[in-house]
Amino acid sequence: MPSPPRDPEYGDGPVGEPLTPTVPLAALLGDRELGLRHLAGPAAAGVHGVHASEMPDPSPYLLGGELLLTAGAGPADDPDGYVARLAGAGAAALGFGVAPVHEEVPAALAEACARHGLPLLEVPPRTPFSAVARAVGRLMAEARTRELRRVTEAQQALAAAAARPDPVPAVLARLAASLGGSVALWPGGRAAGPELPAPAWEALSALLTRVGREGGPATATDRAGGHHLAAYALAGRAALGTATPARAPGDHTVASVAAVLLTLLTAERPAGAEAAALTRLLLDGNPAAALAAGPWYAVHARGSGDPQALAAALGTVLLDPHEGGVRLLTDREPAAQPGWRLGVGAPAAPDALATADAQAARALERAEAARTPLARHTDPGFAGLVGEAEARAHAEALLGPLPPALRETLHGWLAHHGNWDRTAAALGVHRNTVRQRIGRAAELLDRDLDDPDVRMELWFALRVAAG
Repeated sequence: MPSPPRDPEYGDGPVGEPLTPTVPLAALLGDRELGLRHLAGPAAAGVHGVHASEMPDPSPYLLGGELLLTAGAGPADDPDGYVARLAGAGAAALGFGVAPVHEEVPAALAEACARHGLPLLEVPPRTPFSAVARAVGRLMAEARTRELRRVTEAQQALAAAAARPDPVPAVLARLAASLGGSVALWPGGRAAGPELPAPAWEALSALLTRVGREGGPATATDRAGGHHLAAYALAGRAALGTATPARAPGDHTVASVAAVLLTLLTAERPAGAEAAALTRLLLDGNPAAALAAGPWYAVHARGSGDPQALAAALGTVLLDPHEGGVRLLTDREPAAQPGWRLGVGAPAAPDALATADAQAARALERAEAARTPLARHTDPGFAGLVGEAEARAHAEALLGPLPPALRETLHGWLAHHGNWDRTAAALGVHRNTVRQRIGRAAELLDRDLDDPDVRMELWFALRVAAG
């Protein structure tokens, strides 16, 4: 069963949004140590990942939004077709490394990037691809920290608004301010934020009606009038709608918190012990005080079924729709469910749920890779601390400058702890050949191979790439 797209446009079902922040190209171009130069295509784009490849067609391996790095072997024969495939796969930009294959960026490649609207960056000879990957990772981490702070502050402000004498209008006003857009509650027509243009308002009203009706979807999305629209079902055939000129990674989390609070504030009867626990969690910020001792199971799931039905089957109402799937929290040991792939974290106490949530995400990656209905967390050692997709992206970026022969030699040399004779014997080559290849690898990687930290990182990357 194929995975859902990264950011579905648009319709009923879990609200799709990017889980990772976007790094503006301007931030990379402004890094003087990298020395990147913008040659063609729009400069206002952004990236949220790096992929290095010399394949003639790397597009099948792209998820969308990556800065693809190449030294020129890939696009050499068919620049226009190469760029067209990258643009079609959703690549955010192309970084072309000058030297050793080309002394300058080919004019035909720049023309193709301009024609297809793909930003083209020149990577100077002194800048290894691994430095670009590290810069993107650093900028993404900084953006993620800023976004996490914004979401945390928004959650606290929404909880405070819910405690005011007139809580529903207060929550709506706070939500509109946090999202930088407009919000509406259906039925009743209560709204907050700037007035929407007619096309956006009509489309949002249609979403609210669809989500609020009996048997309607839990969430729905659309785009109209230059706004991103989303609707969330509340209790009692009600719905919350949001309209924002742009979307940020944390907007769905903020809106979901507001939807939970509004459900509790507008419900005609108590929402149950689980909802009360979630409310205490939101208001107090203390899972241990809000939840029973457990153990609890964090679950990540992707599939084509109804998320509410999945939650019911797992014995919980603690459900968080997210990009491409759902997250759940249950005190029952999860079993496989028809139509879903599940990743389950280790049993955890309330104060360890963040770790269990990360474990569940990695377990889901394994379930999808193995095409099994359920995968549970196992202790995989150091390698398991990094998600498979992130590990592979890092490995390809780090090892990108090395051809297969140098990768094989470097792997053997590290496996034999830098011993020239044993490495040569294992590879069936002369020891001087090993020395020459390792020296060349060090030059291409721009790394000190005598540094134990460098050796550890390269060994990790080689194992991931080989897997």
